[in-house]
Amino acid sequence: MKSIIQILQEKPRLAWLFFAATAVIVFLIGLFANSIMERRGEEKTMFQLVKPIADWEPRNEVWGENFPREFESYTATLDTTFRSKHGGAATRDVLEEYPNLVILWAGYAFSRDFNQARGHYYAIKDIRNTLRTNVPQPGTCWTCKSTDVPRVMNERGVSEFYKDKWDHLGDQIVNPIGCQDCHDNKTMNLRITRPALAEAFQRMGKDIKQATHQEMRSLVCAQCHVEYYFKGKEEKYLTFPWDKGFRAEDMEAYYDSVQHVDFVNTLSRAPILKAQHPDYEIYKTGVHAERGVSCADCHMPYRSEGGVKFTDHHIQSPLNNIANSCQVCHRESEETLRKNVFDRQDKVIEVRSRLESALAKAHIEAKIAWDNGANENEMKPALQLIRQAQWRWDYAAASHGGSFHSPLESVRVIGAGLEKAQEARIAIAEILIKHGVKVPVTLPDISTKEKAQAFIGLDMKKLHEAKIEFIKTIIPEWDKKAQEREGKMSAYGEK
Repeated sequence: MKSIIQILQEKPRLAWLFFAATAVIVFLIGLFANSIMERRGEEKTMFQLVKPIADWEPRNEVWGENFPREFESYTATLDTTFRSKHGGAATRDVLEEYPNLVILWAGYAFSRDFNQARGHYYAIKDIRNTLRTNVPQPGTCWTCKSTDVPRVMNERGVSEFYKDKWDHLGDQIVNPIGCQDCHDNKTMNLRITRPALAEAFQRMGKDIKQATHQEMRSLVCAQCHVEYYFKGKEEKYLTFPWDKGFRAEDMEAYYDSVQHVDFVNTLSRAPILKAQHPDYEIYKTGVHAERGVSCADCHMPYRSEGGVKFTDHHIQSPLNNIANSCQVCHRESEETLRKNVFDRQDKVIEVRSRLESALAKAHIEAKIAWDNGANENEMKPALQLIRQAQWRWDYAAASHGGSFHSPLESVRVIGAGLEKAQEARIAIAEILIKHGVKVPVTLPDISTKEKAQAFIGLDMKKLHEAKIEFIKTIIPEWDKKAQEREGKMSAYGEK
């Protein structure tokens, strides 16, 4: 058998081809090696900060001096022009779109004012301006609104921060959601700055410090985009009700075990659980979570600029960035993908609206029963059913994007709520008949936000006047004190 050398000697053309192929391979290997060396060099210099960032530095613009691309994309959260069919960054008056909610929240501050959340840049402005902060609120309400929160928690202690009054902290909590909320100031690694999440993991026997980087790209969002409550009459300690599990029924069982009530509906007198925004919990039941897709993959996709790859910090609806968010994995057209989202949202909202209507009627019918002599023993089973139905409605309704993140779970929970709401109405109807009231009863006109608010006894003119006075007098004082404090700090946050 001839050797390779003999074959090449007999066929010089083949020898030249072999030489050329070898040269190309060596050249490509050289390019690959050079690329590896460049990337290692970039890795070493990537976080060599131009200017040091102090511990607990709350000002996003200070971080932005080191990371201009990320900061510039973050400032795009100021843009409120995008409006999708059911969401987006534009201001939407939810009570105007869904007047039944006023009835569901009678006796709770949400019946006064509920606008869809805008971009993170507006977190401070919107909580200051909402009519919901006309009533006394604990300091805990600031927890997810500002990069100042970790600083103040570090200075005062977590428990002291929670139990303070909301308006006592107004001059301290001034910088909107941003860099420090998710990043370590030295390494830029993702980190947890809100203790409630780590504490919830600990109670479940899990160590959040063992989370992978991909898991952290969702967990930093789960610091705030979750269901929670304020534990303790005076303590108001931020707590995630995950001890019994993540499902709506699991959290309901937890709340029942600790006898928690967020408010009592002033019409029906039902003890109500107010869901916050269980985005992480519902996301965990969806197909994207099942396949390892993180929150950041869709809401903060990677971008390339000048050969540099970085995370787009314009945190927004993926529908405003389908090419970079959805089409990285899905090869369908933007039109098809958008339709896929709307189809799921439409069907969930259709069923959810039926539950809203049934609940509004149940609350009003319960009021009529009370007005006609019903007693507590008669009403207790029906009120428990209203509580259960409204928790299931709110669990699905309060989640940002839940109707897309996990439409099957959303419809399952809403369907169970609809069944309980109808059972409540049947029970109340029997009580009405017992007390000589003809059923079905005549229901008031609550077809608009204004009519519904008038029905539950809200003086909206007075509430708006009080808020305007607050904005004119109190907020300027807060800002003045904050500017004086930050004026005493150097560009790097050093006193």
